[in-house]
Amino acid sequence: MKIVMLGAPGAGKGTQAKMIAEQYGIPHVSTGDIFRMNVKNGTALGMEAKAYMDKGELVPDELTVRILLDRVAQEDCKNGYVLDGFPRTIPQAEVLDAELTKLGDAIDYAINVDVPDENIIRRMSGRRACVGCGATYHIVHIPPKKEGICDKCGGELILRDDDKEETVKNRLNVYHAQTQPLIDFYTGKGVLKTVDGTVDSADVFAAIKSILG
Repeated sequence: MKIVMLGAPGAGKGTQAKMIAEQYGIPHVSTGDIFRMNVKNGTALGMEAKAYMDKGELVPDELTVRILLDRVAQEDCKNGYVLDGFPRTIPQAEVLDAELTKLGDAIDYAINVDVPDENIIRRMSGRRACVGCGATYHIVHIPPKKEGICDKCGGELILRDDDKEETVKNRLNVYHAQTQPLIDFYTGKGVLKTVDGTVDSADVFAAIKSILG
């Protein structure tokens, strides 16, 4: 079972990817993690990627796909995997599709965790992080016992730059321009399934399980 997770930043697709991986005994493959692992281990692919990263350039799609295919060729992926954070663009999806086709393979499901922009802005701008221990809260859903103070270490809670409304809006604009077309791409492949991401994460997961069986 080979799954691609789609959804805007803050839609909760990473959380769902981890739950799918645990439930079905398949690896949760995050491109960020693979890059870090390859660079840390000094692999040939990692060094190639690092050369771009050190210059502040994006790693080319073709190299990203090679690093990804190297990961999913490993023994623990033989029964499938959940891709989180890739593909992000149509060219990436096309390269991935072409390479999987060469291997006689294909993506089985593209799961779109659908959350309206205004919900995401509310979710993310309500997040607070502790400057001391890094614990995270939400002013509505997981508030600290004392406003602005971490329950765990007493540190100050702040709104991270990443979670500021303006930053979130910019990230959503990039998502809609680049990643939204993937919904059409995977619809064309007949593998797109959309779930309502505005409900509780357990309910989102129940909807995903009913799709995957």
